[in-house]
Amino acid sequence: MADLRSQPLRRERAAALLAALLPGLRERARARLGELEGEAFVARFEQAHLDVVEPLEVLFGSRTDLAALVADLVGVVLDAAAARPLPLRLLDRRREVDPGWFQRSRMVGYACYADRFAGTLAGVRERLDYLSELGVTYLHLMPLLAPREGPNDGGYAVADYGAVDPRLGTTADLEELAAELHGRGIALCVDLVLNHTAREHAWARRAVAGDPAYRDFYLVFPDRTEPDAYERTLPEVFPDIAPGSFTHVPEMGGWVWTTFNDYQWDLDHANPAVFRAMLATMLALANHGVDVLRLDAVPFLWKRLGTDCQNQPEAHLLVQAWRGLTRVAAPGLLFKAEAIVAPEMLVQYLGAHDRFRPECDLAYNNQLMVLLWSSLAARDARLASRSLARLRPEPPTTGWVTYLRCHDDIGWAVSDVDAGSVGWNGFTHRRFLNDFYSGRHPGSFARGALFQENEQTGDARISGMTAALCGIEAALDADDAGGLEAALRRLETLYSVVFSFGGIPLLWMGDEIALGNDPAWAADPAHAGDNRWLHRPRMDWAAAARRRDPTALE
Repeated sequence: MADLRSQPLRRERAAALLAALLPGLRERARARLGELEGEAFVARFEQAHLDVVEPLEVLFGSRTDLAALVADLVGVVLDAAAARPLPLRLLDRRREVDPGWFQRSRMVGYACYADRFAGTLAGVRERLDYLSELGVTYLHLMPLLAPREGPNDGGYAVADYGAVDPRLGTTADLEELAAELHGRGIALCVDLVLNHTAREHAWARRAVAGDPAYRDFYLVFPDRTEPDAYERTLPEVFPDIAPGSFTHVPEMGGWVWTTFNDYQWDLDHANPAVFRAMLATMLALANHGVDVLRLDAVPFLWKRLGTDCQNQPEAHLLVQAWRGLTRVAAPGLLFKAEAIVAPEMLVQYLGAHDRFRPECDLAYNNQLMVLLWSSLAARDARLASRSLARLRPEPPTTGWVTYLRCHDDIGWAVSDVDAGSVGWNGFTHRRFLNDFYSGRHPGSFARGALFQENEQTGDARISGMTAALCGIEAALDADDAGGLEAALRRLETLYSVVFSFGGIPLLWMGDEIALGNDPAWAADPAHAGDNRWLHRPRMDWAAAARRRDPTALE
C-alpha cells in the first residue's frame, strides 16, 4: 500500500479534483437542499475531501477514473442528504455544535438482542421506561437486519440490508423506535455486517444468475490453486462448525471465499462498486434514525496473500473514506469498530496511525474485558496493569466502549510478552483461564462452558453469563449465603472498573439483575451446536420486577 504521509502529488491532485467538482456541486446542493443547508453540505465536503480522496486513490485509483468515482459517490451522499428527515437534521446540528456528545459522562450503554429483550421492536418501545430507569443513553440492539432463513450466525448472515428482520418488525417500526429513543436522549446503535452477505442476498442471487457485475461483488476462484495458497496462512474462525475459508459453489463455477460459514460469502472490497453499495447502505440506515453503526468484522475486509488477511492497511482506508463521506450527509452518525484484535492493533481503528486519520469514533476495549476476568481468576492484577500500560492512548476525539460480556464468547487475548512480563507462561495462563471459567479448576466458582475447544492445542474460548462466571449461579445452587455475597461483590467490582475506566460503559442485558445462563439454550435445534446461546437468554421480566425488593437478589 502506498504511504499517505509523503504524497504531496496526491494532495495536489485531491485539491485539483475538489476545485473542479465544487462549482457544480454547490449549485446542485443549493438546488436540492436550499441555500443554507446546501452551503453547509459543501463546507462539510470541503472539510472531509482529503480524508475521502486520498484513501480512494490508494484503494481504487489504478482500476477506475478517480474523478468520476468521487463525483458519483458525492451524488449518492447528496441524495441521502436530501432525503434526510428534518428531526435527524436538527439532531445533526446539535452534534455538530457538540462533536464530543458521545464522550460525556452521562453516557451509559445497554446491549441486547431485541427479540430476547422484548420480542419485537414495538416490544422494545414498551420497555423504554426500564432502560431510562437504568440511566441508559446508548442502546445497542443486536442484528436487526433481515437474515437468511435457517442457520444465520446469530443474525450476522444478512439477506437484505434494506429490511428489518420481519420477526422483529419493519423499517417503520425502526424509525418509530429511533424517534422515541431520541426523545429520551438515547442513541441507537445497530450492526452493519461489512465483510460478507448471506448467499441469499440479492447481490449473491444476481451473481449466481450470471450477472458479471454482481459476480465481481464476491471473491470467487475457478479452482483450489489460490484458495490453497491463501489457506497456508489463514486461521480458521470456526474450526469445529465451519472448517476452512472457502466453499465450493457449483452454480458460481468455483470456490467462494467464506471466512465464517459456508452461507456467508465474503465481499470483494477491492471493487469500487462494493464500496458504493455499502456507502448507500450506511446512509439509508442513518436516515432510518440509526446513530451508531457497529462495523462488524471490520478487520477482515481486505485480503492479501501470505498474511492472515486481517488488519490490512486497506481495511483502515475503506473505513476512513466511508466515514468522511457519511459525515457529509449525516454529521451526527458515528462508527464503532468491532475489532477484537491484538492490543497493538486495536487503537488504529480509532485513527491512531503514524498521523491521525479520522476512522472509527468508538472501539470495543477487548483488552480490558479479558484482563478483568484474568485478574479475577488469578487474584492478581499485575498482568492487567502491565498490559493496559502498553496500550497506546486513544485519540482525544474518540473513545472506548468498555464491557464485561457481550453476545460472543470470551477469547483469552493474553500475549506471551505480557504474560512473561509478570513471570507467567502465556500458554499456561490461557489454559488456566479456560479451566477456571469452565469449572474444571479446583476451587473454581465459575459455571461457564468451553467454546470451540481444540484438545490437541489446548485452545478454547469461554461462554457464559456474567452471573455464572462470577459464581452467583453456583452459590444459589448450593444455597450458600456467604458465597452469594462474595459472588455479588465480584460482579459489582468488575463493573465498577468498566464504569470508571473511561468511554461508554456497556451493560450486557441481564447483568443488572444478575441473570444467569439459559438452561434450555440447546432446546432450539438452530442453537444446539453453538453454546454461545448459553449467554443469550431471554430477559426474565419476573426477575426484573423484583429489582425494587431490597431482600431479593435482583
